[in-house]
Amino acid sequence: MPTEPNASQDPSSPLFAAIYDPATALVERTLLRPHREYLVANLDGTVLDLGAGTGAMFPYFDSVANAATEFHATEPDPHMRRQATEKANAQATPIRIESAPAETLPYDDATFDVVIASMVFCTIPDIESAMSEITRVLKPGGELRFFEHVIDDGWRAEIQSALAPLWRRLAGGCHLTRQTGSRLVADRSFDVVEIGRLNLGVTPIRPFVRGRLRKRATSPTR
Repeated sequence: MPTEPNASQDPSSPLFAAIYDPATALVERTLLRPHREYLVANLDGTVLDLGAGTGAMFPYFDSVANAATEFHATEPDPHMRRQATEKANAQATPIRIESAPAETLPYDDATFDVVIASMVFCTIPDIESAMSEITRVLKPGGELRFFEHVIDDGWRAEIQSALAPLWRRLAGGCHLTRQTGSRLVADRSFDVVEIGRLNLGVTPIRPFVRGRLRKRATSPTR
């Protein structure tokens, strides 16, 4: 799949980064809490928070951390990353944050037991490259856990399509019309552990897909 426009440029959305936490504070405390808890349930080993944004997952990492867990995160937007770093510094659990995009992860092969993607695939310019990198850095048997908004059906999809160009410019590159769930479960490097569609949120940010994929022990023949 060809890279979308501006994929090679470092993302930078200072206004979106500044308003993100205040704008999402209520839904973070209410609607999103059980889904973030789902992402960290029974978490163990070395974990990567892919595209951590302002660090919304970090308090949840703190709540499940133990002697066997180690946390890393990436966030290419410098304004988002600055806020994530502040949150990380406020946690008891160390979290090492890198500036790399999802398409070029600065980690060795088979580094992670779990990769968490929480509302990040909507902003990744080149999903194919990102999935290749996720596959590379996950250990065999490791999990990709995700919670992502996707395109809706019917009239809601029409609204999303109409708003998409403006929304992408205003919301840090967020795409409203992606079919992320279908793309993830179709990846032959993974087995589906579970996936579900959630009629959660308000148009244009609804519905969501949530699930877990497990990396196969041997790579499929492409």
